[in-house]
Amino acid sequence: MRIAVVAVPAKKGTADPRVEALAKGLEKMGHRVDLLNAWTDDGVRLGGYEYIVLAAEQVSLFGGKMPEVLPRMLSAASSLVGKKSAAFLVKKYPFTGKALKNLMRAMEKEGMFVNWFDILISTGQAEAMGKHFGA
Repeated sequence: MRIAVVAVPAKKGTADPRVEALAKGLEKMGHRVDLLNAWTDDGVRLGGYEYIVLAAEQVSLFGGKMPEVLPRMLSAASSLVGKKSAAFLVKKYPFTGKALKNLMRAMEKEGMFVNWFDILISTGQAEAMGKHFGA
C-alpha cells in the first residue's frame, strides 16, 4: 500500500524522530512509505496515496492549537474526500487531548476518513505502532 506520512512540526524545521520511527515501522510491514513535511512539501501530491498519516505537534501548552500550515496544506491538496487516514499527535506538552481532537477535526473538514489515532510518546512506541498497522 502507498502511504504518505506527513510531519506537521509546530515550527518550520525537520520532522520529529518519533514521526520518522513511525514511517520506519510502516516500511517494515512492507508498505511503500513517503515521508513528507507540511512546511516544505505542498499537499497536492496527497491524492495519489492510498492512506495518509498526519503526525502533528501542538503549538502551545493550552488550547490545543495546531500549526498554521496544517489547514493550508490540507486545503491545497486535492482528492482527499473519502481517503482513509490516521491522526497522530507528537507528545510535547501534557495536555494533548484537545490538540488531537483539533487535528482530527481539520482532517475531517476536508472529507478525510480518520480510522486510527493516537499519541506518539517515544520512538520505540511509534515504530511498534507502525509495525502493527494493518495487522
